[in-house]
Amino acid sequence: MSFPLVILLCVGLLEQTAGAVHMDKLADNKICGDAECSYVVSMATVLDDFIAPDCRFINLRLGQKVYVYSKLIPEEGAGVFWSGSVYSERYVDQMGIVGYFPATMVNETQKFIENTVKVATTNMDFYCD
Repeated sequence: MSFPLVILLCVGLLEQTAGAVHMDKLADNKICGDAECSYVVSMATVLDDFIAPDCRFINLRLGQKVYVYSKLIPEEGAGVFWSGSVYSERYVDQMGIVGYFPATMVNETQKFIENTVKVATTNMDFYCD
């Protein structure tokens, strides 16, 4: 690989991450269906609208279905947040976007995985692009 090409690639990567922000961690550990948190743990139904306060979270609308991928283990006095993705034919633009939401905003309707694993969170869990 030529030297100018390497420099261009590095500059491109820097530009892509220039707007990225590492947000505060919401918890140190989470519960997942597997070590990579790639399996859907459960399905939930949204009980009320929720507007995301920052880029770590997702917006929810009353009645939407949410695939839950992980459940943060709250610290003393902290809120309980889950990570998931909205499923709805009406809101296709939101499908596939994974983010956090308060567990109190949903009703867990179906569990897919009973044997979960505890996984440590990293700064990348709370990375905003």
